[in-house]
Amino acid sequence: MEWHIFVGYLAASLTTLSFLPQAIKVITTRNTQGISLLMYLMFVCGLVMWLAYGLLIGDTAVSLANLLTLLFALPILVIKYRQG
Repeated sequence: MEWHIFVGYLAASLTTLSFLPQAIKVITTRNTQGISLLMYLMFVCGLVMWLAYGLLIGDTAVSLANLLTLLFALPILVIKYRQG
């Protein structure tokens, strides 16, 4: 594996996994008091766009990282939206 590909996958892994603790905390506690609904709405929309971009250019690291991050961020957004 070329060095720049390794760096891309490592960066994608770290940024993607950084959302896992927040997702676990929100899902288990249902507490979204300190989370901005607008921020998460914008973030999820951005993830969808990055996912589309990754698919369009055929970049597996970009596509996979944004798909997984979307799967972690979407439940937070849904819980926050339901709580108002």
